[in-house]
Formats: sequence, structure tokens, C-alpha cells
Amino acid sequence: MSTPKSRPSVSHSFVMRLTYPNRIGMFARLTQAIGKLGGDLGAVDIVNPDAKRMTRDITVRARDAEHMETIVATVRKMKDVIVANVSDQVFLLHLGGKISIQNKVPLTTRDTLSMAYTPGVARVCTAIAEDPAKAWKLTIKGNSVAVISDGSAVLGLGNIGPAAAMPVMEGKAMLFKEFANIDAYPICLSTQKTEEIIETVAHLAVGFGGINLEDISAPRCFEIERRLQERLDIPVFHDDQHGTAVVVLAGLLNAARLAGRSLAGYRTVILGAGAAGTAIAVMLQHAGVKDIVVCDRHGIINGRTRTDLNEEKKQLAAVTNPRRLSGSVEDALHQADVLVGVSGPGLIEAKSLRRMSAKPIIFALANPIPEIMPEAAAGRAWIIATGRSDYPNQINNVLAFPGIFRGALDVRARRINEAMQLAAAHAIAKCISPRELSPEYIVPSVFNREVVKQVTAAVTAAALRTKVATRAR
Repeated sequence: MSTPKSRPSVSHSFVMRLTYPNRIGMFARLTQAIGKLGGDLGAVDIVNPDAKRMTRDITVRARDAEHMETIVATVRKMKDVIVANVSDQVFLLHLGGKISIQNKVPLTTRDTLSMAYTPGVARVCTAIAEDPAKAWKLTIKGNSVAVISDGSAVLGLGNIGPAAAMPVMEGKAMLFKEFANIDAYPICLSTQKTEEIIETVAHLAVGFGGINLEDISAPRCFEIERRLQERLDIPVFHDDQHGTAVVVLAGLLNAARLAGRSLAGYRTVILGAGAAGTAIAVMLQHAGVKDIVVCDRHGIINGRTRTDLNEEKKQLAAVTNPRRLSGSVEDALHQADVLVGVSGPGLIEAKSLRRMSAKPIIFALANPIPEIMPEAAAGRAWIIATGRSDYPNQINNVLAFPGIFRGALDVRARRINEAMQLAAAHAIAKCISPRELSPEYIVPSVFNREVVKQVTAAVTAAALRTKVATRAR
């Protein structure tokens, strides 16, 4: 199946420094050449004008790396034009890393140094040794989260290893700080062995108030999260599972509200039975949805007809597919109301959507290329959501995890349970008023600062109600 071309994106933006004769028509030739190739022209800055030659920095958005190379190569071939330099904006942003550590207390005097470090710090150490709970107040523990990955399932890149995963973990740490003022630390482990990951995280957890597992492949991620949560007295949260599920539920709650229907009555198909797909199925069940059919690359997950299921999929089969369907994804879509895709690019054809009920809801969340492009689904779908920022209804985990962890840390929760996750989903959904709600606006903007506040409040209340909090806020 061919994959539609994506739009030019800021994630593939670059700057060309061009020098060319300073005469009428030259700049127009350049912009026409770039536009003809599908490049999206951005900022244009004059660097050095003189009577004979002009030097300009031209920012261009491309579709991908290959498209960028094509544009640059074409400009290089233009007569009298010199490409002095090409700078990839994304790489420039990452130079030296994206985060840093700052001192909260300026070390400007001997007295401050004596209190912050030796000899004064010894008294604080002694107090914590006598009562370890004091570490929550007297160290960074109470406002810190470890963002931990083994690099085995990174974004749409797959198993690229721990070093290559670091930019993603740094980005996650940025989001924690920006949206919830939580100090988060990227920690990438040079092992993908389940036992070694569990032991390593358990040993380093003493300095953190929460553990955010990230980009660890299924099915290992399920056991790693479960066993760490059993072993530790702080929240262990695999965001690829639960953060995604929370935001998907928030979007579906608003879709049902817009339709004037109960979410519980929706026939739902989930395409993808990995970490996210499994968590979404469980989350929707907790929200009351009864008819859920999960599909993997081999079709409908059915414990009676499939002999290739691993233990996790057998458990999933036991609690989903109440009508005992079997067959392909297309079979599952017959009269379905909702399709949630967390699988791979281009797996759904537009004609398959015709098998669904009237006004179908499509969440095509594979990144960067969805299971079906919104343009292809538009003729049939009523509501379309993706994981991309360049289309309406972006299902983005940043709507969930900052507020969830902020709420958990504020009451020193021992875990992030189902009640807290459900509360977060409802809080996200309620950030859109009935007046604002529309098919193209069922989830709030990631830059809506009210979201973190509302999610934090809902999560703290749920933690207190379910007695996983160890202190009142």
C-alpha cells in the first residue's frame, strides 16, 4: 500500500545561506524554484547586502530529509547562486543537549557553601539517616522523576538503542519541567534484559519521587512496570501505555458527548496489541465500554481461533471481543463506531471505513505516518484524530503525564492507579466547554495551561479517595 506524502513540517526545517547577484528578479527565481519543489518558505533574513551581491538566510520547511536534500541540490545548480551553508534547525536546537541543571541557592559566600555542603550538610544527612522520610522535604526527591528507557521502542524508530534514545528522554524531561515544574532526569540503560532493568531502576529509585518508563518494547514493558511497582513505594508509570490511554479516553469522552451518546455503547476496534493498544483496551473497559475488539498484524485477537498468542495477548483475548469475532481488521470494522490505531503507517484503506457505522470516529495515532491519512479518511469519518501536531485533535501524552505526576508527587502517592488515570481523562475532557466542542476540537491544546491544573487536582483527589496518597496536599 502506498503511503501518502506528508506536508512540509517544522521538524524538517533548514536554513540556506545564499549569495547571488543583487539584481531584480533573482530572489523571485529562488522562491519559485523552492515553491515548485513543494518547499514551504519561512523567514528570509538579509545578512550582507551590497551593490553587487546579496547574501540572505532563507528558512525552508521540507517533508523529510530526502525532500530537503532535493531542494538544496536544485538551488546549488542554479546559475550565479552560491549555497554558502545549510543548517538543519532541528540539529541546531539539540546542540549540547536541551536541558541543564541549575542551582536553587547561589554559592556566593563561604557561609552559604558551608551550609549547602560540608560541614553543614552533615546535620541534614544525619536527620535523614534517623528518619528516611525526611528525604522528601530535604532533598530533590519530592519533586523529581526519572525518565528511564532502554531505547527498544523509540517513537516510530523502533529499537535504536539507549544513546540514540537520549534526545527523546531529554525532550520528555523538558515537558515535565515546562508544564508541571517537575525536575526530570533522562536515564538510558545499556541493557534490554528485563531482570537487569528491574534491578537497576530499583537501586537508583531512592533519589526520585516517581519513575516514568519510556519507549520500552512490549511485552517486556508490562512485566517491568508491574514488578517495579510491586517493589517500590513510589509511582512507576509506563507513559506509552497509560499516558496514551488517558488521552485517548479523554478524546472519546468528548466525541461521545458531542454525539449525545454514552461511550459505553460504542463498538470499538483497536488496531495494535502492543503497549498502547493493550492499555487503551483496559482503560476503555474501566470507563464502561463493553464491546472492544483488538487486532494485531494477524487479525482479530481471539483466544479460541488464534494459536499464536503470547501470554499478554491471551489475557487480552479473555477480557475483550465479547461477540467472539474472528478474521481480519476489515471483519472487525463491520458496524464499528470507533477505530483506534496504534500500529503502523498506511494499514487502513479509505474503503474499509465504509464498513463502519454512520459517523465513525477514527483515531489514527501511528507517528509520523498514521494508519490512514486524515485526507483519505475525511470523506467517510465524522471525527478524525492523529498523533501529529499539524492536524486537528492531536492525541498527545503531554496532556496527561505532567499533571498526573504533579498530582501524585503533591500527595506522595505510592502508585498511579486506575482511578487516578480515569480522573485525569475526565479532567482533560472537561477542559473543553460544551460551547467550544466540535468534531475538530475534542482534545484541548497542549499549550492550554489549565489542563495541568485540572488534571493535578483530579489526580490528587483520586489518590486521596483510593488511599494511595501518603499525605494530604
